[in-house]
Amino acid sequence: MSDFTLDLDPDGVAVIAWDQPGTAMNVMTRDGLAAFEALFEQVLADPAVKGIVLTSAKADFAGGMDLNVLGGLRAEAGARPAQALFDFTMTGHHILRRIERNTLDPRTNRGGKPVVWACPGTSAGIGTEIGLACHRRIAADTPRARIGLPEIKVGLFPGGGGTTRFVRMVGLMAAAPVLLEGKMMPPAQAKSLGLIDEVVPPEDLIARAKEWALLATDQDLVKPWDARGFKFPGGAPYSPAGFMTFVGANAMVLGRTQGVYPAAQAMLSAIYEGAQVDFDTALRIEARWFTSVLMDPRSEAMVRSLFLNKTALEKGAARPALPEAKVRRLGVLGAGMMGAGIAHVAAEAGIEVVLIDRDQAAAERGKAHSESLLDKAIKRRKTTEADKARVLSHITPSADYAALRGCDLVVEAVFEDPALKAEVTARAEAMLGEEAIFATNTSTLPIGDLAQASRDAARFIGIHFFSPVDRMMLVEIIRGRQTGDAAVAKALDFVRQIRKTPIVVNDARFFYANRCIIPYINEGVMMVGEGIAPALIENAARQMGMPLGPLQLTDETSIDLAVRIARATRAAMGDAYPAATAQADAVLLALFEAGRLGRKAGAGFYAYDEGGKRQGLWPGLAAQWPGAAAQPGVAEVRHRLALIQVLEAVRALEEGVLTDIREGDVGAILGWGFMPWSGGPFGWIDIEGPDRVVALCDRLAETHGPRFAAPELLRRMAAEGRRFYHGARAAA
Repeated sequence: MSDFTLDLDPDGVAVIAWDQPGTAMNVMTRDGLAAFEALFEQVLADPAVKGIVLTSAKADFAGGMDLNVLGGLRAEAGARPAQALFDFTMTGHHILRRIERNTLDPRTNRGGKPVVWACPGTSAGIGTEIGLACHRRIAADTPRARIGLPEIKVGLFPGGGGTTRFVRMVGLMAAAPVLLEGKMMPPAQAKSLGLIDEVVPPEDLIARAKEWALLATDQDLVKPWDARGFKFPGGAPYSPAGFMTFVGANAMVLGRTQGVYPAAQAMLSAIYEGAQVDFDTALRIEARWFTSVLMDPRSEAMVRSLFLNKTALEKGAARPALPEAKVRRLGVLGAGMMGAGIAHVAAEAGIEVVLIDRDQAAAERGKAHSESLLDKAIKRRKTTEADKARVLSHITPSADYAALRGCDLVVEAVFEDPALKAEVTARAEAMLGEEAIFATNTSTLPIGDLAQASRDAARFIGIHFFSPVDRMMLVEIIRGRQTGDAAVAKALDFVRQIRKTPIVVNDARFFYANRCIIPYINEGVMMVGEGIAPALIENAARQMGMPLGPLQLTDETSIDLAVRIARATRAAMGDAYPAATAQADAVLLALFEAGRLGRKAGAGFYAYDEGGKRQGLWPGLAAQWPGAAAQPGVAEVRHRLALIQVLEAVRALEEGVLTDIREGDVGAILGWGFMPWSGGPFGWIDIEGPDRVVALCDRLAETHGPRFAAPELLRRMAAEGRRFYHGARAAA
């Protein structure tokens, strides 16, 4: 069965509809590309066809290229993967150029067949690049539709001609939000930025596309770069205006990427070089730079983690083989920011939610949080009043636990107090059927301990959301010692319903994400106590690709929370509490006692103005912790900050907290922003090489203590010359 269908109407307009079998969203495959080319050539050769409309038979146009294709090409190519990737990219360029030029006479630019892109909903990547090759781009005004070129977010750039075409349409500066930021935009915004030409009501989409195709003139079919006298918008690189634009863009890209993301720099190089030659040569230049990015291990790691592994986890790679267990009715205990956020995302997914708090007013405030989020979305044209009403209708606030009757899943999200959690667990389970699953949203408390308050530990599980729930995509599912497969399956199905990415980990102190991020924070704080310049610490973190330095991250999450976690951990560990961590605690405690609790208090490691905007590092840090006479090099600081996270991830795998390195890598990037360019901590080790990482561990352990000692698993891999993505799971 073909991915594309053809319908020729009596007026001579051929409608080619993309309808990939067995998928909710079209994605381009090698077979699909070949099928499209054959069908397109068929309608070009048909004298009865006067115009062509490209659309989708699904609600959306396309999710982009199936990136498994790229891995397949590399595997088949043997010793010449770069040539295979380049040739495939050029095949795509040829097909899209055929859409553009089709039967136009090369000398007169006359005699072509109009091709209209009729986009019914969301379009990303190659889907949008197909649209850019068409002579007219029309999108349906669908509230949830998003159109863009988001490849930069997975370590690539638009390599199907999208970079070369779009920058020639609007100029480099105007193209930056689309190409360099990878924004996916509502149709109206996409039109304002020049990605599409028209936005029409959904019911008028195909009729309007056919109308344009029948009325188009020869001049309408000639792209600006194929017309005589074409000038690069905003100025070519060596014009006065263009020189300023390209120099500024280069500085902007380096400032944002810190030089660790190869795709952004490669894309800018393709634009710069392509702007100085004719269009077809520019496409070859784009293909060469795209191939170089595909061959870069950093981009390979990003594609693997942020697309292939993430997709696999979302499709249930870790799910027990049990029947589907979607949530019909959800109970949420606690209507604070976390509970209200959980209720909101569940209601958005169409799940009926009962939101419980200590009194009706508190529960109503939780529902009001959802209303506030929806009002903001309406202002940004991301939803409608009708959708707002639909979502809010799914949330029932109450103080009566009896309202939980009929819930098949309950998520407890009350304060991190074991006694309080035990109380609400017992009250809720008294109202639930025997088949219901009970989940606790906790970031630190062991699931096995909390499960003691449950009537059935096999149906008790941890579901750790990250704040803010509506924006953070990762959900950490924690399997206690007695948690059964039914609870895991239910939790995974719930996370899939709310369109987030799950990882499943086994029970241990701090689970996985917090286990790794707390040492990162502590290492940065410890350096302050050592007299290392705070600006050096923060800049080193950002230069290695972390979104926030450890000091800023501490301010954002709050210093009082860090102190509370430190005290609880020390109490639990007793004499085993690491001395190095105690050094970090001393710095945090001094700030805590001075009332510097972080951003929420307008004072922490950073100073803030009255509006809460950071004003730079607090000058008082230097007085409290004077700078050491000899400061370490930036590489030393970066190694400490990176390795302290990586080693904790390896220990989690070694100890069985993690059972799948894919979950470790995806969880690290989505959970706390671990250097996305690396593909995650295990991807980072693969890029660096286990032998080099072990040598780095030995050097840092000798200087800074046993927290940097290489785990046995890592030493074994270094000795055997193996990588994590080539058999490490078996070694673990």
